[in-house]
This record gives sequence, C-alpha cells and structure tokens, in this order.
Amino acid sequence: MLSINETPVRTSKSFNINNININEDEIPDKTYEFNNVEIIGESSKIKIDKIQTPIDLKYGLGEELTNQVKTKSNQNYQIIVDSKTNKEVTFNFNFDKENASLVENIDITANEGTSASFIFKYESSKSLKAYHNGIIKLNAKENSKINIIIINLLSDESNNFLTIDNTIEKQANVEYTIVDFGGKKTITNYYSNVKGDLSENNLNTIYLGKDNQVIDLNYIAELYGKKSNVNIEVQGALKDKAKKNFKGTIDFKTGAKKAKGEENENCMLLSDTAKSLALPMLLCSEEDVEGAHSSSAGKIGEKELFYIMSRGFELKEAQKLMVRANFNKILENIKNEDLKNLVLKNIDLILN
Repeated sequence: MLSINETPVRTSKSFNINNININEDEIPDKTYEFNNVEIIGESSKIKIDKIQTPIDLKYGLGEELTNQVKTKSNQNYQIIVDSKTNKEVTFNFNFDKENASLVENIDITANEGTSASFIFKYESSKSLKAYHNGIIKLNAKENSKINIIIINLLSDESNNFLTIDNTIEKQANVEYTIVDFGGKKTITNYYSNVKGDLSENNLNTIYLGKDNQVIDLNYIAELYGKKSNVNIEVQGALKDKAKKNFKGTIDFKTGAKKAKGEENENCMLLSDTAKSLALPMLLCSEEDVEGAHSSSAGKIGEKELFYIMSRGFELKEAQKLMVRANFNKILENIKNEDLKNLVLKNIDLILN
C-alpha cells in the first residue's frame, strides 16, 4: 500500500483523513503513447511548446506519482503567456482504447501584466478503464491574471490523480474552477504559494460522487504577501456508497499582514450509505489577518424536498434541482455555453 496526498499538518489518526492509501498496482509501471489531444484557440500571444520542464513541488500527491510524471510523462507542455488581452486555450484530452493512459506535465508562465484563460478537459467513454496522472504548475508573475477551468469526466473505472502547484506574485490574480465528476478514485493535491502583496487566489470546486467512488481533495494555500487574499469554495453531493475526504488548509505566514483567507465546503448526502469527511484548518503565524472556515454535510431537508415535489416533481428530479441550485454559483464561472451544458448533462446522468 502507498500513502499519498498527506495533509501539511498531521491530525489525530482517529480522524482517518491525514492521507489516503492506494494499491501500488494502481500506478502502472509502463506508460504508452497518448496522442488524442485537441488544442483549440492557440495564438501567437500564447506560446505552447511540447517540451518537458523541470518539476519542483512543495507538496504534491507523493513521491511515486511525482516521479512517474518526471520520468514517464507522455504529454508535456510549456506554455508562456505574453498577451495583455485575455486569450483562451482549450486542451481536450480524449481517452479511448488507443489512448487510455495519460501522464502529463503542464508548465504555465504568465508574464508580467498578462492575461489568459485555459480549459483542461479529461473525458472518456463509460466502459473505458482509463488512467490519468498529471501535474499543472503555474507561475503567475506581477499583475497577471489567469483563469483555469478543469473538467474531469472520466469513466467510473478510471483512476484520476492531479497535482496543481501555483506561485502567485505581486498583484496577480489566479482563479480555478474545478468540476470533479469522474473516476473510480479521483485524488487531487492543490497548493498555492500566495507570495506577492495584494495577490489573490480563488478556488471553486464542484464534485459528484456515486457508486463506490472515492474522492480525496487536499487544498493548501500559504499566504506570504501583505493584503493577499485566498477564497476556497467547494460544493458537492454524494450518492450510493461514495466517499469524500476534504482537507482544506489556509496558512497565514509571518509578514502576511492584513491578509484574508476563507474556505467553505458543503456536501449534500443523497443516500444513507454515502460518507463525507472534512478537515478545514486555519494556521497562523501573523497576528493582523482575517481567517474563516466552515464545513457542513447533511441530507437535503425534507421540507425543501416536499415543497419541490408538491409542484409535480419526482424525488430524483427534486434532488437534481437542489444539487444544481447549490452548484449554480460556481457553474457561472464557465462562460463557454457548450462546456457548461456538457457539465449540466453529466449532472443529470449521474443523478438519474
């Protein structure tokens, strides 16, 4: 067994949330070619080279998964943003029988004063047993603005491992929207070094768990800059025997005067056998800061369900409406209507 995705600060073992264990054979020894990638919207102001860049992570999922990307990646992109007007690039990673294993290294540098949006979509057919292990590393330089959308629509038999590592410099603004629906196991390690004064990082996630799916989210933000800001908003729902671990850590470092950090995670339980664990943490070594965290899990209120069903909706349709209502604010971050409709379609399929 391998222990991965460890929290930055250990808590009591009885919480059973400090890390997650996976079988060694869930990380394949061999990686094969992956050629089914569609890149849309590439422009001269966003330079994309298919070369591997060095990987240096503070946290990450664990040594085994990180080393696999370092030594066996089959897709590598170095992306440099030089545009001062917002440009959008979409990467569609389409899994099929000939392209079932993706190990990718994506390195993004947003130069000073630049702006860009990126969409990374991972999709496979229902019957395919796919494997994904990826690292997205972002360096947002002074006064840059980057928006990243990540859509996970892998099959129920797939494993999805994702590491995100951000460095956010002075007055830079970085926003992530993550839609985490796919995978038998979907495990994410997200880290932001919010180092610059007046820098900002917003992370918005929705997840849906079904069957025996395991979702493990480890979100870490360290604030160093004066008047820097971090906001983490997570909305999810679980049905059947799905299990979710949420670990959110906001750490105010010495010197982060007047910095603000807030995290909120809410999980709707759609069955008696679904399980939700949450560990929101605030750490602080600076006095002049503002921090807040909250976490909640529970069934949809009977009164709310009764009200909707009294208007002619069946139980499943009423649940869909409640889930979509909770997700709506985050879904508004997806401006691409086709992509948003794809997400909404998958919500309906999962909740049927």
